[in-house]
Amino acid sequence: MSFQAPPTLLTLAVQSLLKDEALAISALQDLPMELFPPLFKAAFDGRQLKILKAMVAAWPFPCLPVGALKFPDVATLKAVLDGIDMQLTGNFCQRVRKLQVLDLRNVHHDFWDVWARTEDGDHSAEIACERQRRKRLHRYALRQHLKVVTDICLGFHLDEHQAYLLQWAQKRRGSLHLCCVKMQIWGLRMDTLGKFLSIFQPDSFEELELSIEWTPSMMEHFAPCLGQMRNLHKLFLTLKHENFFRPVITPTALEGKRATKFISHFSKLNCLQYLYMTGVYFLNGHMRKLLWCLKTPLEFLSIALCKFSQSDLESFVQCQSLCHLKHLDLAGVNLSGLSLVPLRIFLESVADTLQTLELEHCRMNDSQLSALFPALSRCSQLIKINFYDNDISMAVLKDLLCHTANLGQLILELYPAPLECYETGYVISIDRFVQLSSELRNTLCTVRQPQSFSFATFICLECCQRSSYDAEMTLCLCWQ
Repeated sequence: MSFQAPPTLLTLAVQSLLKDEALAISALQDLPMELFPPLFKAAFDGRQLKILKAMVAAWPFPCLPVGALKFPDVATLKAVLDGIDMQLTGNFCQRVRKLQVLDLRNVHHDFWDVWARTEDGDHSAEIACERQRRKRLHRYALRQHLKVVTDICLGFHLDEHQAYLLQWAQKRRGSLHLCCVKMQIWGLRMDTLGKFLSIFQPDSFEELELSIEWTPSMMEHFAPCLGQMRNLHKLFLTLKHENFFRPVITPTALEGKRATKFISHFSKLNCLQYLYMTGVYFLNGHMRKLLWCLKTPLEFLSIALCKFSQSDLESFVQCQSLCHLKHLDLAGVNLSGLSLVPLRIFLESVADTLQTLELEHCRMNDSQLSALFPALSRCSQLIKINFYDNDISMAVLKDLLCHTANLGQLILELYPAPLECYETGYVISIDRFVQLSSELRNTLCTVRQPQSFSFATFICLECCQRSSYDAEMTLCLCWQ
């Protein structure tokens, strides 16, 4: 027979206050600090919006991480923001204004965990209060204005919560700062992007992901905005083009000048560690300028769907900002016709730190891939390699597998099907694919014991899937 533990005095006090709305609001000025978090959470969960509004106005801590509680509707968000208005206008009599940061992000926050333990009978309320008083505030709270912190994920239209928040914040720009830590935008036109970003404090951005259609002239509107994001840690930039093949075409002289101006703003990004750029074709011939503008060592570099010049590859060797690189992704970068000796030298220089290497669909041939073997055998920290969609023969693939003997940390390894598997026009011969893939698997298992591996064909133009061979054969839909 099981017995349910009786409610604590703190729980009983919260329940009593919630039953009498007027009493709860009038009691806030004399309410002990340790009662605020459990009472606020209970009012939030029960959608008692008047109590919620009053509690925001009287909040006794520097930070209110309300986003972690997950807003059920716009009405609840409005109640919280109305409480902020009461603070800003002084329409609520409180002892001293303590709130400096309203955090609307839907991320876990240990503040509520501490108070949940207190409510369950852990007698640490006084300790929790003192920690909140002494806690070093986020940099958003180090200035006079109240900071409202959020994340934005924007498709083609704002959702109801975002629209209400932005409209509310714009009307109060003189008395608060709207900060965005993580922003993701798809589909917004480049010519309106600058206006949208100007709503937020530029130094609040830590992660920015843009996937947008653009023209080179629009780049000039965005570049100054980028240069103001001095605390940016991660930048994901995907540029979509009307001409699908535009990313692999050499930029014009005018586009080159605009690219130089755009790249110059990277010198102001003092905290950048992750850089992802897809379809940014104007990088062709300008990689040296980009890499030399970087002020901090990168951990992750991804340049996809563009064409490299020989000087672009050589710039990797000369750049100090890549000396501790952990992840290199050049998927879709056209390396055909280039000497890969500079890339080999670069891989040797980061052999002690590199963990992932993505060279999918780089149009490499036998001699180019073979040039990388000495470096690959030294990259002992690699956990993933990807060589899909390159034109490699059976003999060179076997040689490649032998050069991975020292890569004991590999978790995932992806190799192209050998050229001998194809008939005219890259039509796969299933029998040869099975036979040769089986031989490659035996070679790999002789060299070492792989965890997860695959030999795969080019993507089928009919069904957009690959045929692959790992532990078993998987055919694309056209062959099933």
